[in-house]
Amino acid sequence: MDTLTRMRAFVAVVDNEGFSAAARAQGRSKALLSKYVRELEDDLGALLLNRTTRQFSLTEAGHTYYRRALDLLREFDDLRDEIRDTRSDLAGPIKISAPRSLADAAIGQSLVDFAVAHPEIRLDIDLDDRFVDLVEEGFDLAIRITQLEDSTLIARRLNPFRLVLCATPAVIERHGTPESMAELARLPFIVDTNARRRNIIPYRDDDGQATSVTVDGRISVNSPLAVRMAGLADLGFFVSPDFIVLEDLQAGRLVELMAGQLENDAGIYAVYPHRRYLPARVRALVDYLADWFKSNCRTPRRNGAS
Repeated sequence: MDTLTRMRAFVAVVDNEGFSAAARAQGRSKALLSKYVRELEDDLGALLLNRTTRQFSLTEAGHTYYRRALDLLREFDDLRDEIRDTRSDLAGPIKISAPRSLADAAIGQSLVDFAVAHPEIRLDIDLDDRFVDLVEEGFDLAIRITQLEDSTLIARRLNPFRLVLCATPAVIERHGTPESMAELARLPFIVDTNARRRNIIPYRDDDGQATSVTVDGRISVNSPLAVRMAGLADLGFFVSPDFIVLEDLQAGRLVELMAGQLENDAGIYAVYPHRRYLPARVRALVDYLADWFKSNCRTPRRNGAS
């Protein structure tokens, strides 16, 4: 019997807190698992478990072996998955979490184009504006449009974007052009409740200091696409990711205001769990998205110039 099988049996017994529970979880007999652990101890020349008729406990050597065995088994399984993925020629499923605004905007085409280019890969795309727990909920990858915070996850920046303060020419004519960000507090505003700080707009003052202004208005909605629609209906000023309003700025339907004052360190990221060996199909998707955004995404010039 090989060491790997014995190692898995030992880890299963510890994880399930006993031979009986481990046997049920593994679909093997309690006697067989006991035999594997005993053979492992004989091979190591060390006692790993203190056994009684009712319970067991780890010895000091058992604690050390368990920690190292977990790392080794994970590395082995990751290596096996990597080789299998390579041999399968990028076939199989990818479970993706993405915000609704990604699919609604033109950049949602990136996932469609990937599906066309890789017919053997199945995409399971869950559109939700909340930040899912990738590990707990079984996602392979998340696409996030945000200011990325520190995380135990691995993130690759696909594309930067700017937040722009916009209004239609009619709104500007009716309410005037604000001369400072602070003036937004008294102007009608369309609030995107998906934004990290909702109705609080962070910006840099004339001295370069970070500050913010609180805005309010008749409409609050959790969709940048709906915010844009309300803005084009002359219902107020609003802040939007540039890729949502690019064509409107270039066509003159919207005008960018206070260019350069909004905080702009956000981006579109591919985020995935920390794995030493990322499945080849997931790596292929991340690489494809990075190339797609580089080739297809443009940033509007300030003040709506084309």
